[in-house]
Amino acid sequence: MESELYKKIIVATDGSENANKAAISGIEIARLSGAKLYALNVIPTIPNLSYFGVPLEQHKEMLPNGADLYEQYEKDGKKILEDIKEMGAKANVQIETVLLEGHPGSEIIDYAEKSNIDLIVVGTLGRTGLDRVIVGSVAQDIVRHAKTRVMIVK
Repeated sequence: MESELYKKIIVATDGSENANKAAISGIEIARLSGAKLYALNVIPTIPNLSYFGVPLEQHKEMLPNGADLYEQYEKDGKKILEDIKEMGAKANVQIETVLLEGHPGSEIIDYAEKSNIDLIVVGTLGRTGLDRVIVGSVAQDIVRHAKTRVMIVK
């Protein structure tokens, strides 16, 4: 069955438990509607961590093998997208993965507009701690500013 309502769907994911629940919902909607599914992960642009009172050197010490924060986000993002792609394969849904860089809410909205997306599926809560300070509430940003339908999954 093909849907006239949903032809292109984004699942925005950061690998959190709620993002995975959103991915399951997005995959099921795509399976039922015959929509094309895009899994998006955004590497957050980090202007200057010292602005938040945490020296960048301290973050490097917390990362494996002295990797820098960007490299770690990129590695994590690729793994997260691969996991979502595997979830889709189990449901016989092909997923195109997209790794972007910038402010997550803005990048997801821009991608949706440029790609004529019919639905954005996102979890209510994502990462916490420093990531949340840097990124802000992505779901809230998307709900407020997206021009297309948005589905929030708890």
